[in-house]
Amino acid sequence: MNVQDTKRPAGVRERPLEEVKAEILRRAGKHNPFDEIRPEDARRVVDALKSLDRDHWAEEWCRIGLAYEENADARAKAGAGGAELEELYMLGFDACRVGRYPAPISPGQLAAFQHSLRIFRKASKFLDPKLEIIELPFEGKKLVGYLQLPPGVAKPPVVMHWGGVDGWKEDRLHASGLILNEGLASLTIDMPGSGENPVGYRDPSAERTYFAWLDYVLTRSEIDGKRIGVWGGSFGAYWAARLAFVAADRIKGAVFHGGSVHYGFQKEWLVPAFTTGGATYLFGAQSLLDARGRAMGTKTLEEFLEVAPAFSLKTMGLLDKPSAPLLGVNGKLDDQAPVDDIYLLMEHGNPKSARVYPEGHHMGRTPGIPYSDILKGIVGWLKGQLVR
Repeated sequence: MNVQDTKRPAGVRERPLEEVKAEILRRAGKHNPFDEIRPEDARRVVDALKSLDRDHWAEEWCRIGLAYEENADARAKAGAGGAELEELYMLGFDACRVGRYPAPISPGQLAAFQHSLRIFRKASKFLDPKLEIIELPFEGKKLVGYLQLPPGVAKPPVVMHWGGVDGWKEDRLHASGLILNEGLASLTIDMPGSGENPVGYRDPSAERTYFAWLDYVLTRSEIDGKRIGVWGGSFGAYWAARLAFVAADRIKGAVFHGGSVHYGFQKEWLVPAFTTGGATYLFGAQSLLDARGRAMGTKTLEEFLEVAPAFSLKTMGLLDKPSAPLLGVNGKLDDQAPVDDIYLLMEHGNPKSARVYPEGHHMGRTPGIPYSDILKGIVGWLKGQLVR
């Protein structure tokens, strides 16, 4: 996992400290990435932050997270129940997770990521349904995923899902819960260039990590690996769309949720997104570039702009090929991924499905509409493809 140069390109906006502090308090306990952060913990960090230096950011959030871990360890030795320990460890995990947010681009943030993984594994022992940590040998390294099975369902279909540059497999318990509630198995993984995936986003054949998982689910007798759907979010949505074409015969449905397939990889979109745009990103457009650059293995805006167009599914000649059933979901006002990429998918090849939220922002998030409702709609579509 690399720690990249964080030199700021000219014209890139980063929110000032006081504005970020206000956002932390506004989002605490309600909005990404602070959904599970207690307001009182957010206040402690806000009071302690003296700058937006990434190591300082990580240190203050880990101060909160490691205290929860220490408390949970002590309570475990005292014989505390599983529900209490799960809550304490998850509070510790979430604080350290925010410490590495949006991606570990400094030594302190990399340490925060390692803390978050360790604490999550402690919390996972108490999750219900049981979470199985799978370590899959892969090219001399390993792929790591989390499998959960719905109680009382024999040989359920599977949804394999992942996030983008800042939301990794440990962050998808809510989505997993919705999947499990519909009687489907949940397999959460990291996309290339994120989390514990050893293959970079920029690797020309990075989809082989997905094929390794598609092969793996076929070896598990408790699940129906031939009935599998995929769901990629944000910058990871690209891989779901790509799989819909390159693995059309192996998946029953793919969800392209808030991502790019062509326009979002072009300079005309990326320059505004990385400079004056990215308004919904916590630190502003600069941190969006930081996080995507880490996944892509680039260190400057110019380098990112040079390599990104090669990811276009249009340029690859895939769009007119047969695809698995494909659902595109996003907000019309998204400033991180253009909704035009959903329309492009629908204009080519076999018919596709879409849900575009006219007042929605990234991932379809819309004022007045609970985000869970958007996720439930996606899960309902997946179930329709898998349970026939």
